[in-house]
Amino acid sequence: MTDVSLAQAPAVIPQPGQLAPDFELVNQFGEPVRLSDYRGSNVVVVFYPFAFSGICTGELCEIRDNIAAFEDSNAVVLAISVDSKFTLRAYAQQESYGFDLLADFWPHGAVARTYGVFDDDSGMALRGTFIIDAAGVIRYVVVNPRGQARDLAEYRRALTALGRRQA
Repeated sequence: MTDVSLAQAPAVIPQPGQLAPDFELVNQFGEPVRLSDYRGSNVVVVFYPFAFSGICTGELCEIRDNIAAFEDSNAVVLAISVDSKFTLRAYAQQESYGFDLLADFWPHGAVARTYGVFDDDSGMALRGTFIIDAAGVIRYVVVNPRGQARDLAEYRRALTALGRRQA
């Protein structure tokens, strides 16, 4: 579980080579999801500002439409926003997402803060992606400015490199 006192810490983005901070959030069905439960698999943690927004929907639909690339790399996708589980469930149903959408709703943005991608001025997560290997070590990080979508090709390159590292 995320320590609430971290909410006051300065934003420090974990870097490749560091152990990924563990967290537990509920998914769109209200089920608890803990990052450390995925040890043994690669994990792609995708922070995004809000459900139902244009760029976010485009990014997550691109992941949905290319989920085989993630599965082929033994990678699970965990998408995180500050929305409630109820909003995320409606969003997942509307867009037919087959991966977990996690609610960083309360304490508001606590996990995004832990990962250094919470924007206090707007109350939302930035577009941050962390690719974590099967041992729980961060191998790839990108944080895009507001309004700039992430590049799916970069995910593919990072996952391919990760596969070579584990071989």
